Amino acid sequence: MSGPKINLNGKLKGRVALVTGASRGIGEAVAVRLAMEGARVVCTARTADEGESRLPGTLTDTIKRIRDAGGQAMFIKADLARADDRERLVADASLAYGPIDILINNAAVTFFIPIETFPSKRFDLMMEVQVWAALHLSQLVLPSMQAKKSGAIVSISSGAAIHPKKPYEGVRPGGTVYGMCKAAIERFSTGLASEVYADNISVNAISPGLVATPGVAVHGLITEANKHRVSPIEHIAEAVYQIVSGDPKVMTGRIDHAGPFLEEFGITASELV
Repeated sequence: MSGPKINLNGKLKGRVALVTGASRGIGEAVAVRLAMEGARVVCTARTADEGESRLPGTLTDTIKRIRDAGGQAMFIKADLARADDRERLVADASLAYGPIDILINNAAVTFFIPIETFPSKRFDLMMEVQVWAALHLSQLVLPSMQAKKSGAIVSISSGAAIHPKKPYEGVRPGGTVYGMCKAAIERFSTGLASEVYADNISVNAISPGLVATPGVAVHGLITEANKHRVSPIEHIAEAVYQIVSGDPKVMTGRIDHAGPFLEEFGITASELV
């Protein structure tokens, strides 16, 4: 039986995808999945090479993984907390590969701190990277999408966006600001979907569920009590691919969790190269 492969003539042939936070975890998996269907993928993050982060995974690793399998990918190192970096990122990506057809807002900076001691500096950083950067990058790629009457924007959300319910058992302390950011990104996605519907551009938000990524590990989010709920990273990668390759008049304005989304459409997640 043959394993997973890059199909340069896949459904995303000729399309350019920009994936943020692509040095590891969900961003890496999504970048790989889009490349498997023929997209030319621009990966971005702050970690280009080994030693630049305490977490495993780099942009160099992601690009090598895709290229070694026969795919097309490049990386541009950028700090999405900086407006000038965001502008440079889109400009350089467009110069190298052409206008962005697919934008995946995945990058995040997260701090789990109780509200009574949450510092304004960290609040501002979380909102800048998780919310404003997603909005700003969308502003930067929308003109070319609108000119072509085609495009797809997907933002990675979380179950943290859902309102906690009484009796508040099992709620992780310090997650309120994270939940605020993800709730904001979901409302942004549905609002933008309505604004660009006539332009044939889809905008969606999707939650991965609990996935064993380096970021999840460093925050200790997987415990004995919830480890049975861990989902394969392939689920979120597949869900993102299916959304961006779907009919933009139908597959838009959705707020989904990856597992139920795949079940709804009877889709089995593809193995990644």
